[in-house]
Amino acid sequence: MLRRAVRWMKDLPRKLSVIREDVQAVCDNDPAARSALEVLLVYPGLHALWFHRVAHNLWDSGFYFGGRAISHINRFVTGIEIHPGARIGRRVVIDHGMGIVIGETAVVGDGCLLYKGVVLGGTTLTHEKRHPTLGKNVVVGSNACILGAIEIGDFARIGSGSVVIRPVPADATVVGVPARVIVPARHRFDAALDHANLPDPISDMIRALASQNERLRERLAKVEARLDIDHDERDNNVHLPYEGDELPPVDGG
Repeated sequence: MLRRAVRWMKDLPRKLSVIREDVQAVCDNDPAARSALEVLLVYPGLHALWFHRVAHNLWDSGFYFGGRAISHINRFVTGIEIHPGARIGRRVVIDHGMGIVIGETAVVGDGCLLYKGVVLGGTTLTHEKRHPTLGKNVVVGSNACILGAIEIGDFARIGSGSVVIRPVPADATVVGVPARVIVPARHRFDAALDHANLPDPISDMIRALASQNERLRERLAKVEARLDIDHDERDNNVHLPYEGDELPPVDGG
């Protein structure tokens, strides 16, 4: 018992350093954070990470029930569910983390930023690596789901509401259901994740098809006029599956 107390005291400076690092990471990533004291006391994402570290240490030491018990308390207190077997790096920030679920074999790299409702889930019942691995400084938008034993490269961006089922290369941004890489693949945003201005590959495709259809209609009208063919008035009634004269803007805003 005395040895454990001595070991804990020797490790105290490192623990305090990690706590300061956690608080600073939140202050750097959340403009709503007004002071370190506020972050320290009333940020559930930060508390969830601290609970998890305790649970993970118990899990790694073979105290599985104790780890699950701490994890359960963590979920009840913070609304964030992290399996004690999950591995989470340093300077990870959980912003407005209600509803986040991180599975047993998931790995979250250093400096990652997770928003509300993110799911790092599994797709198999076998006892093997079945959850995602996030590289360093990955940003995952609100309500995004990353499923299966796939790798998300360093500095990747996952758009809000996306469902990711395939690996994502480093520096890429993906959006949609299922998620697709934005072209150009290494396009960057000024903000860590500009939720309001992510392109939508589906609307881009619809826009391209609508433009192509309009060009074909114009060419057909010219051919009909040259061949003196009566124009079918039904072609003037264009029914669009949305209101307004334009498709959603390209930037998604």
